[in-house]
Amino acid sequence: MSQASDVAVAPARAAGVGRTRLAVVVFTAGAGTLATEIAASRLLAPYFGSSTIVWANIIGLILLYLSVGYWLGGKVADRWPDPRVLGRLMAVAALAVALTPFVARPILDLALRGLDAVSVGAVVGSFFAALALFAVPVTLLGAVSPFAIRLALADVGEAGTVAGRLYAISTVGSILGTFLSAIVTIPLVGTQRTFLGAAALIVLAAALLLGTRWQLLTVGVAGLLFIPVGTVKATSGLVFETESSYQYIQIVERADGSRVLRLNEGVAVHSVWHRDTVLTGGVWDTFLLVPPLLDRPVERMLVIGNAGGTVARAYGELYPDVAIDGVEIDGEVTEASRRYLGLGDNPRLDVITADGRPYLELTDETYDVIVVDAYHQPYIPFQLATREFFAAAREHLRPGGVVALNVAGVPGDDRLSEAIGSTVLAEFPQAWRWRPLRFNELMLAFDRPVEREELAARVEAAPEAVGALVPLFQDGLTSVRAGERPLTDDRAPVEWLTDQMIIDYVARGGELDEDYLPTRP
Repeated sequence: MSQASDVAVAPARAAGVGRTRLAVVVFTAGAGTLATEIAASRLLAPYFGSSTIVWANIIGLILLYLSVGYWLGGKVADRWPDPRVLGRLMAVAALAVALTPFVARPILDLALRGLDAVSVGAVVGSFFAALALFAVPVTLLGAVSPFAIRLALADVGEAGTVAGRLYAISTVGSILGTFLSAIVTIPLVGTQRTFLGAAALIVLAAALLLGTRWQLLTVGVAGLLFIPVGTVKATSGLVFETESSYQYIQIVERADGSRVLRLNEGVAVHSVWHRDTVLTGGVWDTFLLVPPLLDRPVERMLVIGNAGGTVARAYGELYPDVAIDGVEIDGEVTEASRRYLGLGDNPRLDVITADGRPYLELTDETYDVIVVDAYHQPYIPFQLATREFFAAAREHLRPGGVVALNVAGVPGDDRLSEAIGSTVLAEFPQAWRWRPLRFNELMLAFDRPVEREELAARVEAAPEAVGALVPLFQDGLTSVRAGERPLTDDRAPVEWLTDQMIIDYVARGGELDEDYLPTRP
């Protein structure tokens, strides 16, 4: 049959299907595409995190697949303008979506083992993982709209109207797929069943073009919803795991009986719990030197990035008179930490489920100490490192108070520290830094100048439990000097600076591992 004959036949076949069915088909394809994209981010997060770089890979590749799909759909529709061909393409796409959560683990494990799980590994690993997992289904779903337009086009004079209507319907489906998967299905039934539910809907739409006998395939895909999910990310010593609205959460018990909180890709430990001590040997212990640095007793303290409550738990034993507001954005992290990490051990801790920056902007409370230890590994959230944030922190600081920040770094590279230090000095008259660990630095911002000798004398009043840190603090305390352009809400390249540090360090042959202080149990 010639191409001219095909053109004549296409409207008749499309008319047999009905434009309403074609509208349902493009709506479902749009919803399925964006549901797959949202679920893709959750599938990759336990292995590569959910930083903007990983998101950029996902979004960029999804757009690439859709572009190829648009081209492919138009070419195939012109050659075979038959609704049954479109139905078969959708059926294959649905099967690929349904298989994704089951074939993902070996692919992701291979990508993770083959690359360092740091910034460069996250970029390259997430790129190739997304390439392997989502190329087929998203490309085929991208072919649906141009194919449907070809079938629905009975008159060239209606081309604009038909194309506009179907693409609008597809976009509405995409909007629904985005919000339904992100807000309802992933929190309610999880990532695996979100994939399977999307696949079942796509098969159901394909059956509108292929006939009722294809409904059996819909039933088969829907039946996969009843397969137990099992472990999301197998880890030795796994105690607990879940997927919250924000991230993948994992609690692991180590060989010495301690437990650690890991989020997403697990590059870093966010909280540590020991059965017999509140000390960790990690960066959390450095915050225990802060209260003696003030010229008066500490009454109220704010922790932005409470996580599993490691800092608050230690304060409950060493500084039991301090009332603590612990801000944690993820309520499921809080609940898991109450069960497994002793979060409830400090009766003076009030956990507030909120984002740190908005909480600080909206609260009327003031504090003697504000601790900032919020990380979206390996990055400090940029909104917690800008001049505007530190201005808000100073407004909520009582006279003579201090802001204490955990700043990540690598040996021999102070780019991030210098940028944040300059930003702090744009709002505070004085700041000090202390790097007791290779990969962590404690930065202290005071609302009034204090001499170094005075701080060295005050810290000697620290509890005996952390006495080993006192000489390290006295010897390592250095002043922060302004130099870099302050970070602002408009321009804060925190991720870029962090990436440069990590990549350069790894290129020099450095390895990322855990550091320990003299207080390690």
